[in-house]
Order: sequence, then structure tokens, then C-alpha cells
Amino acid sequence: KTAEVISQHQVEIKQSFPKEGWVEEDPKEIMQSVHECIEKTCEKLSQLKVDISSVKAVGVTNQRETTLVWNKETGEPLYNAIVWLDLRTQSTVERLIQKAPGQNKNHLKHLTGLPISTYFSAVKLRWLLDNVDEVREAVRSGRAVFGTVDSWIIWNLTGGRSGGVHATDVSNASRTMLFNIHSMEWDPELCRYFDIPVEILPEVRSSSEVYGWMCLGDQSAALVGQMCFEEGQAKNTYGTGCFLLRNTGCKPVMSDHGLLTTVAYKLGRHTPCCYALEGSVAIAGAVVQWLKNNMGMVQTSSEIEKLAAEVGTSHGCYFVPAFSGLYAPYWEPSARGIICGLTQFTNKNHLAFAALEAVCFQTREILDAMNQDSGVPLTQLRVDGGMTTNRLLMQLQADILCIPVVRPTMSETTALGAAVAAGAAEGVDVWSLRPGHLPQLKSETFQPQINVEESEFRFSRWKKAVQKAMNWETMETSRSSEGMELQLSLVHSQFRDQKTYKP
Repeated sequence: KTAEVISQHQVEIKQSFPKEGWVEEDPKEIMQSVHECIEKTCEKLSQLKVDISSVKAVGVTNQRETTLVWNKETGEPLYNAIVWLDLRTQSTVERLIQKAPGQNKNHLKHLTGLPISTYFSAVKLRWLLDNVDEVREAVRSGRAVFGTVDSWIIWNLTGGRSGGVHATDVSNASRTMLFNIHSMEWDPELCRYFDIPVEILPEVRSSSEVYGWMCLGDQSAALVGQMCFEEGQAKNTYGTGCFLLRNTGCKPVMSDHGLLTTVAYKLGRHTPCCYALEGSVAIAGAVVQWLKNNMGMVQTSSEIEKLAAEVGTSHGCYFVPAFSGLYAPYWEPSARGIICGLTQFTNKNHLAFAALEAVCFQTREILDAMNQDSGVPLTQLRVDGGMTTNRLLMQLQADILCIPVVRPTMSETTALGAAVAAGAAEGVDVWSLRPGHLPQLKSETFQPQINVEESEFRFSRWKKAVQKAMNWETMETSRSSEGMELQLSLVHSQFRDQKTYKP
């Protein structure tokens, strides 16, 4: 009734990086983490004198595009999970675009809402079929099945090789590039284009029904958790990446400004599907992890706020963390990260501040594109995710967007969304989605504190840095042809008075 967390447990899942640009997770470790979280959460409920039998339903929310293939007869994964921001499929993507009419990366967008990109599951599955003998042979012999993380979890928790349910929901299916977002089915034309047998794909169901367990893609769950049920409402989730979704109602809106058209949710078998415009940013919280793990600037991620607040400015330093290329609105996999505007005065505090600003600038790009597509500017932005505990980041975001940023005091809105979808399912019926029956989430609002001119100046300087990141290959080729040594470019900024953020 109040949407308050009663009990929770979290387990961090390790990622491995076997080669540059490759990102993997162990499917067995994923399942171990699920079992541990269930066990520990129930233990904590028992300590609170809550009867475990009072739990009415469980919802699943997951990374959407992360790709798994497993042997349905043995239950064994045939390869590690290929994570959504993995770049190994760049050559696969280039080959697919070359065979498209006019070599247009948006050739399939009228069916899928998506450009051909390393981001989505079909190209990861195509890479597995082309490069992993065990996967290819298992598919040929009819032993292999494919799924995103939700399918893997549901299959295991509903019996696995002993009759496990092989299913997914519409929000996850819509991120594969094999799903027609108009007919709401796996599309034979798309499967032929990627040369993927439809037999290995999971059954597609709604986001809110009983199938042993219920599921919802993570960003769709956050949209539900933020109670964005009305057309025009939007939320931004700050996790490893950044994901801004705007509810567009029952009709898919095709973007002219580099955004994705995606299925937001379908809350019941017989309810209409709801669509969203989405802007996806590959690197948000991951830039903090990079500063911690790769550069050794801090011991914990939470130290970044303190480090940045000590100086309250980037001192003209700009950071474009294009570690996995650039996603929306550019869709440029060859872009690379760049730090510019460095002087002898620049120190790690300024870099920390520039990293936080980069997250906000990327969100600003997405919001601008979304406003252009919809024609109706957002007047406030709802936010959630792990990074939103950083108050400096939230204030920076309000200043760079020039609109209020609203953060719920209940930060686990993705989990809440999965719980709402589970509890509202027919046969469970413990949660009503009717207007007036939704829980009222308490929130805190961050108001813009700088003038529009300063915000625009800083954003325009960062956009210049983006162009350098986008043209990295051109710069590299021209420098190499002249026999010059590649160096980090130090660009003198026209530094001027900026607001200084105090802790």
C-alpha cells in the first residue's frame, strides 16, 4: 500500500573483460545470485516475524539485451552471457549494414524501432552462431535455446531441464531486433535477415501475468516503478548506463533524432501494449567504476562526490566517456573516449567533476532529442538508480537540463516496478493500477541554480569534445599518415567564470 521496502538483499555480479571491448557474465553466477538474494531476503523477513507464505508473487527485472544460449537438455550454458554494452559484434554489424538497401543502419527500424547496432541481442546471437562451434552445433541439433537474462532465470526457476518455462515478455523481446513491435510477434523476415531459427526463441508473453514467474525489462520496470502510466511522462535511470524513457501511449512513435522506439510494457494478456521513446547511454555509472578500478583515483564509488565537491568545477575540463562507442543519439560504435581542456592546474578533483558532468551532458542530449521528437518539452525529469544517491550529480543534472529533477526517496524503483507488475497480474490481484489506487511515492526535487546562458555554454563546449570523440579514427589516420606520434590532445579552453559547487 505504501511501496516501502520491507526486506532486501543485493549481490554484485562480476563482469569479465576477456578482450578489449568484450564484456561477459557467468550465467551460473547469475543464478547463484538469484538464489542467494531469495534466501537472504526471506531470512530477513523471518527475523521481522513476517510469514514467508504471505509473499503473493515474485517479479523479475533484468538487463534487457544481454544474450545467453544454453542446452535445454542438460541445463548448461553454452557460452558466457554477452553483456549489452559488449562491442565484439562491430564487424558483424558492419556486414549486416552492408547488405541493407543503401547500407542504411535504420533499414529495419520500421519493424523493430531500432537501428542495427552492437547493442541489441540479434547481433550477439549471430556472433555466437558464427564463432562458437558448440553453440552452432547445438542449434543445428535442436538442443539450444536463446534468451535474455529474464528467460534464463524463469527457465531455471520453473524447472529447468525438467519442464522449465522458456518465455520472455514484450519489453525484453522488443530489444532483440527479431520482434515486430507492431504485430507483437517474432518476425519471420527479421529472423531470415539475421539467419536465426525462430525455434530457439522464447515464447513472448505480457509483462504482468502468471507464468511461474513474471518478468519486465529493467528500464520498463523503472518506468512502472516511477508510476509513469500516462502519455508524456518520463524517467531517467542512472546505472551502469543511463536510460531515459518517455511514455508515448498505445502508438509507437518513430524517432527522427536518433532515439529508439521500444515496447514499454503490456500489463496483462488482454490489455493494450504501451510504447516508449528511449534514449540509451552506454556509460554513466561505469565511468565512476573506470576512475576507481582503472585509474585508482578513489577506493569506493561514493568518494567521487566528495572529490568533485572539493573543487565544485571542472575548471574547463571536459570528458566524453565513449568507452563502448556512443549510443543515442549518434549510434557511432567507432567513437572513443576523450578528455580535453587539460592544463597544468587540472587535478583529479576536476576530472571527477568532469566525469559527473559527462553523465548529465549525455542525458541533456537525449532529452533534447526527445523534446524534438515529441514536440512537447518535458517540464521535469523523474530519476532513479544507484547514481541518484549522489546529490551533487542531481544538482548538476537540474542545472544542465534547466528543469527540476525529481528523485523518489524510495530509490529501488526498478524493483518496485517488477513488484507492481507481479502483484497486478490476473490471479494475484494484490495491486491495482487504476488511477487513484497507485502508491504515492515521496520525493525530493532539485531546482536549477544557474542561468540558462551558463548551462548552454558548458553544454556547447562538451559538444565540441563529442565531435573529437566521434572523429577519433579520422584523427588517428591523419596523424599516422604524417608519421606523427599519437598523443592525448590538450585543448586550451576559453575558461570563464562558472558556478562553483560547494559540498
